[in-house]
Amino acid sequence: MALKQILTQKLEQRLSPQQIQLMKLLQVPTMELDQRIKQEIEENPALEEGTDQLEDDYGQEDEYNQEIEGEDRDFDLSDYLDDDTPDYRTQSNNTSKDDEERVVPLSGEQSFQERLTEQIHLLFLDETQFIIADTIIGNLDEAGYLNREIVSLVDDLAFSMNIFVEEKDVIEVLKIIQELDPAGVGARDLQECLLIQINRKQDGDITKFTAKKIIEDSFEEFTKKHYDKIAKKLEIEDQDLKEAIDEILKLNPKPGGSSKESAGKNMMQIIPDFTIYENEGVLELSINGRNAPDLKVSREYEQMLRSYAEGAKGSKSDKDAVTFVRQKLDGAKWFIDAIKQRQNTLYSTMHAIMMYQKEYFLTGDESNLRPMILKDIAEIVSLDISTVSRVANSKYVQTGFGIFSLKYFFSESLSTDTGEEVSTREVKKILEEAIQGETKKKPLTDEKLTEILQEKGYNIARRTVAKYREQLNIPVARLRKEL
Repeated sequence: MALKQILTQKLEQRLSPQQIQLMKLLQVPTMELDQRIKQEIEENPALEEGTDQLEDDYGQEDEYNQEIEGEDRDFDLSDYLDDDTPDYRTQSNNTSKDDEERVVPLSGEQSFQERLTEQIHLLFLDETQFIIADTIIGNLDEAGYLNREIVSLVDDLAFSMNIFVEEKDVIEVLKIIQELDPAGVGARDLQECLLIQINRKQDGDITKFTAKKIIEDSFEEFTKKHYDKIAKKLEIEDQDLKEAIDEILKLNPKPGGSSKESAGKNMMQIIPDFTIYENEGVLELSINGRNAPDLKVSREYEQMLRSYAEGAKGSKSDKDAVTFVRQKLDGAKWFIDAIKQRQNTLYSTMHAIMMYQKEYFLTGDESNLRPMILKDIAEIVSLDISTVSRVANSKYVQTGFGIFSLKYFFSESLSTDTGEEVSTREVKKILEEAIQGETKKKPLTDEKLTEILQEKGYNIARRTVAKYREQLNIPVARLRKEL
């Protein structure tokens, strides 16, 4: 078969690297934007922080326009230089960088592993026991549990440290660690963790003794809330059982998470990207200043390009130098424009959400939330759905009723028996209120909750109620039962 050359035309749509970077910038939350800008400044020396940035109009004629020998195209130096900008400052900024809002770092605290290590130094342990204790502490997870088998620890000590011990030696040291603070640390499962804590509370009180017996002999029934079986097995009254259950509920199921540092790790600091104010019935939107930082193109790189135009001889090294400078200047100008475009996109999208959910932002009543999906906002701001999704991702707005994620305002619709479309969030609110007002001795089942919602006019199936209940992190009726 003979080879043939064919000339064809094909139209394709491809995203440029700049467009991809812009999409990534859109989904970056405010707290991470500072780090992204610092990274760009480190990688591109032509980009600097400051208010003395170049004007956006780079199309003016300039006397330094020259043709670069060996290049495929001409370039206009006025695209990179602005002779109209004086060398002296035309404005002053008396605000120090120290006055800007900064994230206050959480103070560092000891981890529970470090606290345990300090405590074992105070014990009379021989060298081998100390190494075993250190190995056990190093294998505790964040909740304070030892999830590894004792035999695995024995193997670790033998292969890694050339220390040969038996399982009983490791268990003996583990018992010592379980006597340290915080109470319950070093347990191998939840039942052992609760037993360690309840044993420390034993002071002859009958309620605590009953709680211990429940954990020891009826732990499976306790986890499944089969209170009738527990009462029959222990031959106690419902009131005594209730007091014992309350005593168990006071125990800490995650002793490793009781330290301040662990609490700090679980605490996420939120800086709102937007703020909505109400001024005499009119909503006003402002965007966090960190979304529009002051950036400028480096004057040093301007001068480097100007020097080339004035005295370059066209050598290869000169051409390589000016190519590098042009690339950095192009990158700096593009990044500044991308930050501005990010700010405009964020503002227009949030403004559309604010006006779409105007009744909610004026009243704070969840029942006023309208059904809203990404497509609704995308059509208003004339953007792609994926762009709106990136804006809503990890962004927060501060209102007079609290700080909310933008995703909070998006919800699907549900039809009532009159044909009216309401937000699923309204249905979830009614569902949550019904569960809060139920009799805990006989919680409402999903079937009963379905009947309640249908009586209120919502066309909803039992499986949908179960889905909404799970989204609200509400357990099934059996697990909500209380004495």
